[in-house]
Amino acid sequence: MQDVQSAPAEVALSIDRVGVKHLMLPLVVRDRAQGVQHTVARVDLGVDLPAAFKGTHMSRFVEALENWKEELDYHSFKALLTDIRQRLSARKAYVVFRFPYFLKQASPKSGSPGWMSYECTLTGEMAGETMVFTLAVDVPVMTVCPCSLAISDQGAHSQRAMVRVMARFTGFLWLEDLIEIAEASASSPVYTLLKREDEKHVTESAFAKPTFVEDVVRGAAQRLDRHPQVNWYRVEVESFESIHAHSAFASIEKTK
Repeated sequence: MQDVQSAPAEVALSIDRVGVKHLMLPLVVRDRAQGVQHTVARVDLGVDLPAAFKGTHMSRFVEALENWKEELDYHSFKALLTDIRQRLSARKAYVVFRFPYFLKQASPKSGSPGWMSYECTLTGEMAGETMVFTLAVDVPVMTVCPCSLAISDQGAHSQRAMVRVMARFTGFLWLEDLIEIAEASASSPVYTLLKREDEKHVTESAFAKPTFVEDVVRGAAQRLDRHPQVNWYRVEVESFESIHAHSAFASIEKTK
């Protein structure tokens, strides 16, 4: 049958990235407490396309994913990138896994258990034999405004914020490490289940540790600087301000 994709392109321009998005598959990831965790991933796959070719072969991306094992680790991720690059005769391959990661969390006083979900992203790029992996996680936290606390006779405004930590690393990096770094940098973690004694504790401990969005991003960056496996990071914090009609944000990016 005629291979239309390999025909000359009408407009001879190279394409940086072309492929498929939003493929769904079951996924097994490493869990520090339980060993492994089963979740579901949304996957994007892509390659570069030289100017000489009209199109890429979309079905080959799906075939590569179908032939891939479900357990996500360095070796399996590298194998998937390599397979895509070879199947598509490409110079560069690109893969993104987006998945929820669940941790059983105990409330701070009553110990009541509740599942917390964290949105995670693992991105891999391969150009020749060079590979770059970036692990990212979105961590909801609470912040109390230091300015509001200082100038008010009673109380201060507080709100939920989101800490997005992106890291490149050597060896193995636990998702739990990034989550703990984000939570430790804010006024307080957020919880799924809180009894009255827990709410009292969270409120009092958060007000004892007020943080601007700038404080949160600096605290997270300082902790990432100290992490032995992390060699590059970008941390972004967005505070969904409770008394303002806007969000506040801050970010730091650094190669160690």
